[in-house]
Amino acid sequence: MRETRPGGATQSWAILTGEYPPEPGGVSDYTRLVAEGLAAAGDAVTVYAPPGDATPHHPGVTVVRLPDHFGPRGLLELDHAIARRPRPDRVLVQYVPHAFGWKAMNVPFVLWVALRARRLPPVWVMFHEVAFPFSWRPARYALLGSLNNLMARLLAGAADRVLVSVPGWVPMLRRVCPKVRRPEWLPVPCNVGTVADPNDVVAVRSRYSPETEAQLIGHFGTYAPHVGDVLMRALTELLGRLSRARVLLMGRNSDRWRDAFASQVPALGDRIHATGELPPDRLPAHLRACDLLVQPYPDGVSSRRTSVMAGLANGVPVVTNLGPLSEWVWAHGAVALAPACDPHALAELAAHLLAVEPARCSVGASGQVLYRDTFTLAHTITSMRDGL
Repeated sequence: MRETRPGGATQSWAILTGEYPPEPGGVSDYTRLVAEGLAAAGDAVTVYAPPGDATPHHPGVTVVRLPDHFGPRGLLELDHAIARRPRPDRVLVQYVPHAFGWKAMNVPFVLWVALRARRLPPVWVMFHEVAFPFSWRPARYALLGSLNNLMARLLAGAADRVLVSVPGWVPMLRRVCPKVRRPEWLPVPCNVGTVADPNDVVAVRSRYSPETEAQLIGHFGTYAPHVGDVLMRALTELLGRLSRARVLLMGRNSDRWRDAFASQVPALGDRIHATGELPPDRLPAHLRACDLLVQPYPDGVSSRRTSVMAGLANGVPVVTNLGPLSEWVWAHGAVALAPACDPHALAELAAHLLAVEPARCSVGASGQVLYRDTFTLAHTITSMRDGL
């Protein structure tokens, strides 16, 4: 007999995540979008997350804060919640090793999933990341890499459906777990707004680039060191070549990074601005005020980069680079591509697009079409529900 679900929902989901709003972050925002998208499609969704602040209510989504970070008490509560009837139709794990606590080595949680997978409803795992890269030195990296590989093997082997944020994770999963079910690529959608009042765009542009003919170069991200080093050299070259250009930095840590830039390149400090972290609904106006975005990535542009998704979704031309995790979809003009994460190549591409408006407009329009046809949340929800 089919069990009755809350509110007559079509399907019911239990989503296990180490990050959930109001905690900021890509996986946190992604999990919220998926939960709300499934609920909007008529499903009942319960999200199990670590302790945290109160979460805004959304119809159809219940958020359960566990007593610990998927430790003994949290796993015991999960046992009681998922074993009782009505059971969820699917258990979906949003997996990033470090997100589940225990210094990215929460083997008990992974064992809990693996040992109960055959007694639970079907378990799906979305691998946003697979494992910390193995290295013999220092010793803690060897331990972390080994345990992360073990954790990925256990999860991938137990999962009824394996999803990956980028196809580049597939060879790694097959290496750590040769018997893994066929992994499926599920791109990550934009997690910020995509609607902006034209008057707001004009106001932002006037604030940060008041000269009529000046160019406004943007970057959106969190300014991690491996990105920041390349970005600093690329922007220094661009500002040196384009005397009227200005830079607008958006996102968490942008104001701190701007101060670091100004201290290292004081002659250009007054031409670079930062917003700090903005609410998602205010980002579109700032993104659209930019002539283009410069987005370097050491591992290459990929569908897991929500900062690129934000540019594409808002029709802003993106200058970025290829790398080992880049998918085939980027080779057709949706972004301006440097062959590697090279500051000079990125600056050359950006300078060319700023000088040739038709080419710049073409990149922005092509990126928006690619996003609409491939990356929207609607595609994500359809793919998940088609697998039911």
